[in-house]
Amino acid sequence: MHLYIGFDSSNYGQQLAYEVCKRSVRKYNQEVSITPLVLTDLQEQGIFSREVDPLASTEFTYTRFLVPYLSNYRGYAAFCDSDFLWRCNISEVFNFVDETKALSCVQHDYTPSSSLKMDGKVQTVYPRKNWSSLMVFNCSHQDCHRLTLENVNHQTPKYLHRFEWCDDQNLGSVPLGYNYLVGYYDSGDLKALHFTDGGPWHKDHRNVDYADEWLSFLTSEEKLKLDRELSEQ
Repeated sequence: MHLYIGFDSSNYGQQLAYEVCKRSVRKYNQEVSITPLVLTDLQEQGIFSREVDPLASTEFTYTRFLVPYLSNYRGYAAFCDSDFLWRCNISEVFNFVDETKALSCVQHDYTPSSSLKMDGKVQTVYPRKNWSSLMVFNCSHQDCHRLTLENVNHQTPKYLHRFEWCDDQNLGSVPLGYNYLVGYYDSGDLKALHFTDGGPWHKDHRNVDYADEWLSFLTSEEKLKLDRELSEQ
């Protein structure tokens, strides 16, 4: 199993988000292979050349769709945003993967409660929002072959994030608990917490639900540095 996690270098808190996500995965699964999607690395390799999108909330807004390419269009590979906190063995997600489908994800049906999200960035509202925050790709599927470098670098956000590259009949479903949007759902079997509007590494979300659980994955030194960073904002 291979997992790609989004990585954002824009500030210390975002970098910590990746580390916590990775640590929470490792807590329940030491064997999974984890690769961060580092924007500068992909640019230096000539893989990603898309112009900066002012509406993109993270550095991995589009690079996530490179996963089939990076996997040589073979086998299965998963992607998740860095603002996830896993509470289970991530391999459980594969129990819900239909091998006939090109992609499996949690098919959210909700409306964001705010016009702004983390770090005050604009909350863009569109159909199938957050479906792409956790994806399991059947990389060899013909639909995933449409995620060429040309398309990932030049196609519209709508084409990518609304899965226009994938026929609807080839979209599989994963239970809600594996992409639980903190602040939007009241209950359920919470397998993975997703701080979609911002987590405790953001100044305005320090007391968000489950903040203590996220902070428990930090070292004392990391907590002190994060506190200093947030106090200076």
